[in-house]
Amino acid sequence: MYEMAVLDLIHGGMHRNAASGNGAIAKFVAGLRENMARRAVYRQTLRELGELSDRELADLGLNRSNLRGVAYEAAWGAK
Repeated sequence: MYEMAVLDLIHGGMHRNAASGNGAIAKFVAGLRENMARRAVYRQTLRELGELSDRELADLGLNRSNLRGVAYEAAWGAK
């Protein structure tokens, strides 16, 4: 839920910057902001999943070895 709000905010900003005609610099800055937001989603997802017990992870069909992959998918989508 948090990641969707962040990405919606970022994508809305990207459209405003591109529409205002700021050119390559605006696109570059928008890309940096989007990447920073996605990294924040990745880190938060990884942190929250890491706080769960092994049993809670098993209930979700997860184990500790695939938490990074799940966090990656939450931030950037499936590979």
